Order: sequence, then C-alpha cells, then structure tokens
Amino acid sequence: MVSIGGSSNGRTDGRTGTRSSGGPGRSPDPDEDDDLRGCGVPELIAVALADHDRDGPARWKAVSLLHRRGDLETFTEARRLCASDSPAERVLGADILGELGAPPRPFVDKSLSVLRYLAAGDDDVQVLHAVLIAFGHLGDPRALPSVVDLAGHDEASVRYGAAYALSHVLGSPPDPAGLAALRRLAADPDEDVADWAALGLMRAAGAPETAGGIASAGPA
Repeated sequence: MVSIGGSSNGRTDGRTGTRSSGGPGRSPDPDEDDDLRGCGVPELIAVALADHDRDGPARWKAVSLLHRRGDLETFTEARRLCASDSPAERVLGADILGELGAPPRPFVDKSLSVLRYLAAGDDDVQVLHAVLIAFGHLGDPRALPSVVDLAGHDEASVRYGAAYALSHVLGSPPDPAGLAALRRLAADPDEDVADWAALGLMRAAGAPETAGGIASAGPA
C-alpha cells in the first residue's frame, strides 16, 4: 500500500461485525479495561490484532482505549495501519479512526482524508465495510460521495455498511443523491441491507428510528 495522508515517520458473504465503543454493538465495560490501561498505543494495537475475531472482547477493549486516547500518536498509528499491506491492519485502522477522540472528533478532517482514500482504492470487502461504518460514526457529510459510490457494490456486506452510513452523512436538508441511494438500498435483495436503508429513510423523514425490528443504536 502507498502512503496515505502524507508521511507518518461473521457472515459467509464477508460481512463482519460492526461493534465499537459508543456505536454498533456492546460498548466495553470500563471496569473490564483495567488490565490494559497501562498499555501504550503499540501494545494496544498488538492486543487488538492478536484477537482475530473482529467482534472479540479483547480487540474491542483495546480499540475502546485507543478511541479514548484521542491523541496524535494514536491517529498516526491508525493512519499507518490504513496504509498496511495487511487487510486486518487496514480494518483496525479504520475502526480506530471512526471514533478517535471525544466529540467533536479532533482528527475528523485527517481521518476523512484517509478513509476516503481507502474507499476509493481498496478492494477488500472487510476493509470497505469498516470504512463505511467509520463514515457513519464520524457523521460528516463530506463522506457522502464515497458512501454513494459504494452503495452499489456487488458484495452485500459493503452495501450494508453503506446503508448504515448514509443516514448519518446525508446532511441537512438531506442530499438528493444520498436519498436516492437509500431508496435503491431499501429494495435490496439482502434483508439486512434493506432494513437499514429503510431505517435511514425513516430517519431522514423524521420518523421514529426503528425499522424491520432493528433498533436505531447501530447494526449488529
């Protein structure tokens, strides 16, 4: 992989989990993080990579602590991961960037640049899925063109990520191109994709945020 953003000196269809602190899935219990709190950024990244289950508890304890750090060192390491030849490392990099630091995210501009680069050039399904979930967490309308481009992807797991992200990046008033993409996804043959797109349309219309029996907290 080439350098990104400048020098930094589940399912059988490929769908991975989307849980993270403060977003889809169960947030790690802070009391469970005591054994990792003394670790630095390299050690936390090593712990996360050693858990090969993307929804594994050890992985998300480490990722949660990286999110809370919200500092330049963590951003720099996440950017390095996103430039790795390893898809697993690129996935981890995207997972970190999506919720790095407390809102307002201190590195949102730089994170968007890295994530949009991956969205445009990566061909790994799990990486694209992770990038789209990160876009949804960041909730920045500048990600919308990248999300719309991926909404027609052949893989259902990528379209699922796009359906999740779209309602968070439509802007106000909702962008017509984003709404059109959501309408297409609401007719998707994959039930999970269609459910999340329907939820996005309901959110855009100001309706209660429940669709197809799925709560609005985030994709499972």
